Amino acid sequence: MPGPQPTDDDVAFDLEAGLAAVRSLRSKIPADAHSARNLGTEREGNAVLIDADGTLVTIGYLITEATDIAIGGPDGEEVPAQVVGYDHRTGFGLVRTVEPLDLTPLPIASNVDDILVDDQIVIAASGGIPSSILGQVVDRREFAGSWEYLLNSAIFTAPLHPRWSGGALIDPRSGSLVGIGSLFVQDPGGNSSESQGNMFVPIDLLPPIYQELVDTGRAQKNAKPWLGMQTTEALGHLVVSGVHDGGPADKADVQVGDIIEEIETQSVESLPDMYRKIWAAGGAGADVSICVVRGSRQIDIVIRSGDRHDYLKVPRRH
Repeated sequence: MPGPQPTDDDVAFDLEAGLAAVRSLRSKIPADAHSARNLGTEREGNAVLIDADGTLVTIGYLITEATDIAIGGPDGEEVPAQVVGYDHRTGFGLVRTVEPLDLTPLPIASNVDDILVDDQIVIAASGGIPSSILGQVVDRREFAGSWEYLLNSAIFTAPLHPRWSGGALIDPRSGSLVGIGSLFVQDPGGNSSESQGNMFVPIDLLPPIYQELVDTGRAQKNAKPWLGMQTTEALGHLVVSGVHDGGPADKADVQVGDIIEEIETQSVESLPDMYRKIWAAGGAGADVSICVVRGSRQIDIVIRSGDRHDYLKVPRRH
């Protein structure tokens, strides 16, 4: 682990109790699950306890299509858990242990906008102080992922925490949960440096959808149109780098290597711009017209979009 580790002098909360809310998570996924090819059938990371009933929040890719989940218990033994819900737009996943963990939950930060660049921050994985870093917020900026994912104000931190998946970002002043670990990133400060760090999903995106996730397993409102393709920015172009088997783009014959020129007859300047134009076409199920360059040809394609949730093998809720 890179240093420094936080001490009681660095924080204004019970450090040991707060870090104990960050638990290990293991999941198993069927080999025929759609996400198994890219994410594997066995996944490990972290989850953060947020209520006394055993509900934990994690990053969704750890539990997507999972049939078996185990959470590290306070006595060192693993406790079985079940998926509560998963939201594609934010990337958050909720799980619940079959019995309470008898630990103090981390409170959810009431105003994540108070977390500013250059603020000190606690970056935590399961394992207490030895698995934690007293780091720094190095940027708050837009983040676009190749998998049709966009955050308006992601939190970027340094130094790199090597066990970031589902880890906790904790405000040292209040002991509240600020974000959930999502990615390793190069140049987290966005200033063309060679540094390494992490990207965290701001936790204030969770409360507006929390009850829907608990009640139905997903956020129900305004499902965005999903095309089922991965897109990468390369040499000033937007290039299709992957196509979901059987997804909307696959059915419309979009191919890896296609260069995306237009969405709905409008030129696209960047990945965030492309996503916003796709999502402006309507809800899930809307037709989305794209213009691509394939070799020396320009091709117009109409994709009947889908709801990403419908393409996953969703475990039965209990």
